[in-house]
Amino acid sequence: MSAAGETQVVAGRSCGTCTLCCKVLAIEELNKPHGVWCPHAKPGRGCAIYSDRPGACREFICGYLVSEGLSPEWFPATSKIVLMYVDNGITAVVDTGRPDAWKAEPFYKQLKAWAVAFLQHNRQVLVRVGNRTIAILPDHDADLGPMEPGGRVIIETAAGPMGTTRYRARRADGAPTDQRADGAPNQ
Repeated sequence: MSAAGETQVVAGRSCGTCTLCCKVLAIEELNKPHGVWCPHAKPGRGCAIYSDRPGACREFICGYLVSEGLSPEWFPATSKIVLMYVDNGITAVVDTGRPDAWKAEPFYKQLKAWAVAFLQHNRQVLVRVGNRTIAILPDHDADLGPMEPGGRVIIETAAGPMGTTRYRARRADGAPTDQRADGAPNQ
């Protein structure tokens, strides 16, 4: 997430008719939970209260708008993914109407590449689908189950067979996370 005025929008990019953030993100000031359309959103057209929109809406800038290296496929209205840059990495917030959108290419490959690069700097890549959170790890994806936005995730490493590194994600709140996104045990 970026604050308006602090981040340069890539030349030629704008929200245009995209309003996906109005669906997938929670807006406390409007008592709007994530995953449901804001009552002021006019899908495909914009915001009915744009000039008087809440501070959270004014401050939010979609990651697609500020990431020059992203291809046009990442445009949220097309990809069904809103990218948020947060202090500890990237969160890809996915439209619940297309819960597997993040698994499609080129998205999944890029999420994996970010996971590999970010772990070297103690940063992480998370996918949120509704209230479900999935940690993208180099060797697998860990389904952490329902979590509130902003819930902390801890990534741990351990020595694997033949000098490989194994990764494990767990919730900081201690709730069990025993499933990988593919259904295998989270080891």
